Amino acid sequence: MARVAVVLFNLGGPDKPQSVQPFLFNLFNDGAIIDQPAIIRWCLAQLISRRRAPIAREIYHHLGGKSPLRELTTKQAEALQQELSDLDEVEVFVCMRYWHPMSDEVARSVQAYDPDHIVLLPLYPQYSTTTTGSSFTDWRRAAAKIGLRRRTHAVCCYPIDDGWISAQSQLLGDTLTSLDPEMPLRVLFSAHGLPKKVIARGDPYQWQVEQTAQAVAAALDIRDDPNNGTAKKQIDWVVCYQSRVGPLEWIGPSVLDELSRAAIEQVGVVIVPIAFVSEHSETLVELDIEYREEAERLGVLNYTRVPAVGTAPKFINGLAGLVRHALGQSENLSCGEGDGARICPAQHGECPLSIVVSP
Repeated sequence: MARVAVVLFNLGGPDKPQSVQPFLFNLFNDGAIIDQPAIIRWCLAQLISRRRAPIAREIYHHLGGKSPLRELTTKQAEALQQELSDLDEVEVFVCMRYWHPMSDEVARSVQAYDPDHIVLLPLYPQYSTTTTGSSFTDWRRAAAKIGLRRRTHAVCCYPIDDGWISAQSQLLGDTLTSLDPEMPLRVLFSAHGLPKKVIARGDPYQWQVEQTAQAVAAALDIRDDPNNGTAKKQIDWVVCYQSRVGPLEWIGPSVLDELSRAAIEQVGVVIVPIAFVSEHSETLVELDIEYREEAERLGVLNYTRVPAVGTAPKFINGLAGLVRHALGQSENLSCGEGDGARICPAQHGECPLSIVVSP
């Protein structure tokens, strides 16, 4: 009987107000976030975390003083373990990048479980060096530190996985059905932004986000060709980005740009968190409170936010399929799509897979 350990990676979040500043320090002390020599990065992380802590505490005040991400990710882990109950023996572990439980603690727990196989599964559908890449690097460090050597299979991304797309499509479709059919609407697929220089280095995140949005739109046929003679109402959609911080130039358009455009063009908006699988501060505060208030100030006709997929059965079923697929691969690293080979275009040199099958 094969024992399988599945490690679910997520960002993490502070579990009390006193944890906010150390959480922020861990975030900004990551070389994948601030690309500077270690001593300079440490100093910058100290400075930024101290300055941003009061703002962040106010954000988490809306959430009872802490992030809900740990509890929500644990529920996803429990649901995934139940979905994988057909395997011989399986245990799903939650591993957070910037707050507990982090890689060192989780690696020790996995070692105590003594698995035959380890599957690394990020809760980031789209790969970025700043998220999945950083988590994998830290896991390898922690595993090497304690001599944890087991056959390890890693899933780098799954931007168009059937389960992920089906869950997103169902939630968006249910939301669209609940709204006034006569109201002009635009769907805003919102993802966490990145500085342009990260994308310019070859990070595939933006391209993968666009692939997810296109797949969800296609599944719902939410933008019909106005010249094809059908009577179906056309609904626009656009990919936009949120959570910009600092002085660098970030990828766009921003959510705020699209809210302003919607107000001018007198269309309602439906916000879809297209790169988030759980509710957290960026959905519950930034989207639900801050951007909603801005939409009202601008006079946007409608502002509706689609829930994150959470433990939606189709999503959890899709994750289980990714685990089974990874276990069946001869390679240590695979994409969740098709035969597991690379899907990113060649210009995205930061894709962790080396076999280019997409032009």
